[in-house]
Amino acid sequence: MSVIIIPLATYTTKLWLLFALLLVLSHYRACFSIAGDTLSTGQPLSVKETIVSESGNFVLGFFRPGTSSKIYLGIWYNDFDVKDFVWVANRENPLSVASSSRLELSEDGNLLLLEGSSKTPFWSTNLALPLKNSTEAALGDDGNFVLRDSSNQNTIFWESFDHPTDTWLPGAKLGIDKITGKSKQLISWKNSNDPAPGMFSFGLDSDRSSQLILEWNRSQEYWSSGFWDGKYFSIFPEMGNNKISNFIFVSNENESYFTYSISNSSFRSKFIMNSSGEIQQLAWLTGPSVWNPLLSQPTELSDVFSLCGAFGVCHENSPSPCECLEFFEPFSIEDTRVDDWSGGCVRKNPLQCGKEDEFMQIKNVKLPANAKEYTAVNGWNCEVFCLNNCSCTAYAYNNSGCMIWEGALLNLQQLSYDGGQHIYIKIAGDQHQSTKGNKWKVWVIVAVLVPATGLVLCLFSIWFLRRKLKRKGEEVSSNDLLSFDFNTELHAINDGTNTKENLKKMGKKDVELPLFSYESVSAATKNFSAANKLGEGGFGPVYKGKLLRGQEIAIKMLSKGSGQGFEEFRNETILIAKLQHRNLVRLLGCCVEQDEKILIYEYMPNKSLDFYIFDPIKKKMLDWDARIRIIEGIAQGILYLHQHSRLRIIHRDLKPSNILLDSEMNPKISDFGLARIVGGNDTQANTHRIVGTYGYMSPEYAMEGLYSIKSDVFSFGVLLLEIVSGKKNTGFNKNESLNLLIYVCCFYTPTSSLCSSLFNLNT
Repeated sequence: MSVIIIPLATYTTKLWLLFALLLVLSHYRACFSIAGDTLSTGQPLSVKETIVSESGNFVLGFFRPGTSSKIYLGIWYNDFDVKDFVWVANRENPLSVASSSRLELSEDGNLLLLEGSSKTPFWSTNLALPLKNSTEAALGDDGNFVLRDSSNQNTIFWESFDHPTDTWLPGAKLGIDKITGKSKQLISWKNSNDPAPGMFSFGLDSDRSSQLILEWNRSQEYWSSGFWDGKYFSIFPEMGNNKISNFIFVSNENESYFTYSISNSSFRSKFIMNSSGEIQQLAWLTGPSVWNPLLSQPTELSDVFSLCGAFGVCHENSPSPCECLEFFEPFSIEDTRVDDWSGGCVRKNPLQCGKEDEFMQIKNVKLPANAKEYTAVNGWNCEVFCLNNCSCTAYAYNNSGCMIWEGALLNLQQLSYDGGQHIYIKIAGDQHQSTKGNKWKVWVIVAVLVPATGLVLCLFSIWFLRRKLKRKGEEVSSNDLLSFDFNTELHAINDGTNTKENLKKMGKKDVELPLFSYESVSAATKNFSAANKLGEGGFGPVYKGKLLRGQEIAIKMLSKGSGQGFEEFRNETILIAKLQHRNLVRLLGCCVEQDEKILIYEYMPNKSLDFYIFDPIKKKMLDWDARIRIIEGIAQGILYLHQHSRLRIIHRDLKPSNILLDSEMNPKISDFGLARIVGGNDTQANTHRIVGTYGYMSPEYAMEGLYSIKSDVFSFGVLLLEIVSGKKNTGFNKNESLNLLIYVCCFYTPTSSLCSSLFNLNT
């Protein structure tokens, strides 16, 4: 018998290699081991393991949000590229040690979240249950994590749907338990790196009526849906009836709540209370990680109560809406870097409570909340009272009298248009020492300049009055819309012909946008009669007008109930007046008197493009030559806006109703109220205010607020499909969930699971 002798060193080496291989394999298995959809007694879930629902819709496991090192137990969608969390268990008490963290079922049947050898749970279902060996936890395909009796799975002891975080999934309830008085509501994350409860919440209002509300700090209401009538919400009907979700309201002696279902099982939808104070409904229609916004309320971030926290000021229509007042600084710079202003701002120097303190004036603001009235005969008396009151932090004096604020200032907003009020913020006096030291210099300069300025003004007034009397007749005529001749007085300037002669004849003023009196505009439309009304858009009603020389014009008024306002009006007057192209509607003039804001355009006799392409009879008037000419004209107009105009313009609202047709059916792009200017070399910008028309928005703009010249190209693509097909992008098929883009996509990829679930293209 032969004996093989293995050297001891070789044998030891092989043992070490085998041990290392087993260690690697065990680590590989631990990292990727997936439990079923249930958790049983004696089988704890470690941080390297997950539970997946039966059909694979949702995953339960441990995670670290963003750049945080803290560990949480939560639920997220399984088939998304990035973890999209819908529920967090220990949002107020995170774990810190990954190696020893675990979820397990205790002997009394409760779920416990433990770390290390400690017996004190970081989170627990905390139910007074009898000992049950058959208790198990299971994750459902609806995203509901339940604690149940395994021998009778219909017996539910606890469920995550009763304890929502920031996400409302179909089938879950938002409401009030009338027995315990507890509220089931959504509470925002503190910020993107911290699931801890934030300042904003969404749920049923506290008096148990059938309306949903948004609140700051679970106390200050700043938005409501209106009452539910069984089909619609009275203030915001879009939430209750948007063709995807079906709302149900239940009220009995035990509870009152809302729940909802999805009309098409192939879609996904969720409501999320985000950390910026908005409630959003999102729908997942195609592809992984693609959420389409269905609604967002409130529509303006400035309508969110105390968005910028204490002593923070909110700026309308700004990519970074929050900043601290002068002489204040952020409470937490780290939080503000992730747009978390819940901590607000704090003083750089404390108040001295006395005459040493001073006041800083902030002009044109929406005054903060929680003001107190004080009887004062004038502004000086109001200021003295606030200065002598150590609790007073600010005051304002206006037609309503004296108002003072004590403690932190909340919901202070800087307005972008006139109409706000002035507020005086108390600050430490030593912060203005440098200003005090220079006051005597200011008085010397004033003493010298005032007499000299007075003499110059007297001489100028004499010259001005003589000039005014000379041109009085001309000015009255230029303000009269009825007698104005656009063809002769503007044609030469717009076309660039006879420039010197026209400038000499008309003067520099006429080169700018003409301003007309409200009286003459009213006369041109026969007092805005119903017979002259052409239609009504988002800006307001549009009327047909006629001048004395027979020229027809279109007059667009800003409606007081319009969702658009001064910003859109200013956009139109600034942008279109500087743009000249045959495929852009020409702005002829405007009228601004008191609260009236009116724009005057060239008249388009053939209305808008949607009047033809979506009408089964009128669309026959557009043969293929006409449609090709319209498509080419729109493309030329967009190319001019993006590349050849003096300003690079992104329209942001291209759609058939904004394409007008002249007497020869030539297209002209209109409605620049939502347009934006980008730098000469820039092609992309960002906004927190998503405006426009769903169905024509590019995904990156609708989801992230990123808009660029590509956004207009996307809208043009949708418009092109509508012109060619004669069908609207949304609602063209009996299947309400189908839009034209999905239809075209599925036409070329009919075998995809989504397309198969929507319709059978072979038929």
